[in-house]
Amino acid sequence: MKSLRNYSIPFTGLTLGKHHFEYDINDAFFDEFDYSLVKKADLKCLVEMEKQETMLILNFHIIGTIDAACDKCLSQYPQDLDIHEQQIAKFSDGEPGEDDEIITLNKNEHEIMLAGLIYEYINVAVPFITVCGDEGNTPYCDKDMLDKLNSLSANNEPKENPDPRWDALKKFK
Repeated sequence: MKSLRNYSIPFTGLTLGKHHFEYDINDAFFDEFDYSLVKKADLKCLVEMEKQETMLILNFHIIGTIDAACDKCLSQYPQDLDIHEQQIAKFSDGEPGEDDEIITLNKNEHEIMLAGLIYEYINVAVPFITVCGDEGNTPYCDKDMLDKLNSLSANNEPKENPDPRWDALKKFK
């Protein structure tokens, strides 16, 4: 967890206005999280922080590739990601608010941790169905696996004699 300390911004000494930060997101970053969907990555995270009197506005731009497994042919391929997100953090004297969209910072906090936000943004951006591209036409696609799946497919079974009761219904078309 000590390596995640590199993904924080100490905002107390910063002047009001915009400040830019850059982070490299790689395999070591995801090793810090148990049960991560992403294991290997080569990402660049650009953070623009606008410090105001009562809040911080954080704009994230994460770009690069992660290693993904194709759901069709099971081969590993690089999945491109281009993520744009915004997070607002407000300063408060009291208890943290009930709003999930806004981070509440206590007056005596002096830095904001970004590792959890970056991790969440990347995992949410991973496609639900990962496909390496056109079937058999990309350098990553495993053509042998696709051929094997097609040969075992239920759609390739020869048609048996159809039920003659359906023939009467087909006349209504």
